[in-house]
Amino acid sequence: MRKANFDSEFCGNLPIHHINTIQPHGAIMLLDKDDLRILQISVNLATYLNKELQEIVGASLDSFVRDGVDDIKGVLTQSLSKKITFRLVIEDLPFFALISEHDRYYLLEVQPEQESTKSKFGGLQEVRELVAALNTTSELQEACDLIVKELQSMLGIDGVMMYKFDADWNGTVIAEVKTKTLEPYFGVTFPASDVPRQARELYLKNPIRLIPDGTYTPSRLYPVINPLTNAFTDLSACFLRGVADVHLEYLSNMKVMGSMSLRVIHNGKLWGLIACHHCSTFGLNFEDGVNLALLSNVISTKISSIINNSEYQFVSDLQRDRNLVIDAVYKSGIKEGLFSGEVNLLKLFRASGAVIFEAGQQFVSGETPERAFLDNLYLWLQAKEINQVYSTHNLASVLEEAINYSELASGMLVIPISSTEPDYIVCFRPEVVKTIEWGGNPHQAINFEVGGTTYHPRHSFKIWMETVNQTALPWHEQELQIANTVRSFLLEHKR
Repeated sequence: MRKANFDSEFCGNLPIHHINTIQPHGAIMLLDKDDLRILQISVNLATYLNKELQEIVGASLDSFVRDGVDDIKGVLTQSLSKKITFRLVIEDLPFFALISEHDRYYLLEVQPEQESTKSKFGGLQEVRELVAALNTTSELQEACDLIVKELQSMLGIDGVMMYKFDADWNGTVIAEVKTKTLEPYFGVTFPASDVPRQARELYLKNPIRLIPDGTYTPSRLYPVINPLTNAFTDLSACFLRGVADVHLEYLSNMKVMGSMSLRVIHNGKLWGLIACHHCSTFGLNFEDGVNLALLSNVISTKISSIINNSEYQFVSDLQRDRNLVIDAVYKSGIKEGLFSGEVNLLKLFRASGAVIFEAGQQFVSGETPERAFLDNLYLWLQAKEINQVYSTHNLASVLEEAINYSELASGMLVIPISSTEPDYIVCFRPEVVKTIEWGGNPHQAINFEVGGTTYHPRHSFKIWMETVNQTALPWHEQELQIANTVRSFLLEHKR
């Protein structure tokens, strides 16, 4: 059964950054860049200030701010690529404040100090302590386990889990700490549509996503249309950005009320998320949010460092083995050099079997399919006119006959070794039968109402088992690069 790709076909196209509402634990103002005139506000600001909407929109900011206008102007002289918190007094009320820059306006977010929920979080000092503890780790799992454990303790929250995205953007929980009030999900995989494409893109702009109360009543923007852009205001960088109803329903189905997520970035791409859940409301003030955004960046740096160190060692070993294989070919010829010795073609590419097709002959090593299949494979390679390194970890998906040989040849790496003749080296990898524990049926990740315009997330996150057959360990990008260098060497060697 083909799994419905809700991520790309539906969920990933919803414009959640133009939701045009905010969460009410704060308020926003859009300010004209030229004179700091107030162009648009969230409706709840009028309630905070006990003013009419029309009294606020169109007025200058300094007509309401009793203390802090100079702080705003000071912040605007700095780079706004990083979130900076400061304090304002607006109509005698103290607020935390954040500001972000857009093409034609500033977006000012404010949060009443007396309404900012106090958590157990100790701020920057606890961030420093976690960073110090992280510096003592050198293994990925060790670091992830430490992160979730320490975050749960410092936030006083019911559960923290870290999940890592795969190539298809499904997320698997790789570390978790929870109280008994929340379901355990360690090792469970959630479909890509749970964090769809446009939501992942927003995490590249905003390190943290906070939902203090999943039952909140949203505050809309006034006027509805941004007067400068004549469109909905882009809330991508907004800490208070409203939440799509479907996600609030998703949290409710998980029996979660308060939620916070931190991104983990590796090599400029979203690698994973740290999801924090609480059974009751959970809040942070802007200052806490900025400190946790900083922690997200530190965690990303640490995770990337561990991955890059491991990658460096993997590449070093590959290059060493490649050089040994090339030396053997120089000494003993292609067939003997590739197949003999402790370090050979099979070890180099972590293959269980290989065949050389050269001058109409077959030379095999290790465990390979029978001769009849290899003959047909050779014809298939010629028909496909494969003249560059080619790989697949699901051979049966491109060559139906391979279904009968999946135990030996679910993965295939092809290295053409002649520029004029159909000569190839083919390496095989065996089937790795994998059982995936999904958090709910991935075929029913979302459910449409009659008419197909309104949808709901799945109600159940009960483990749904799926067995994946006819796939092998995927070929690593660095292995493919090494395969290209082997090909270049053999093309030159055969001249």
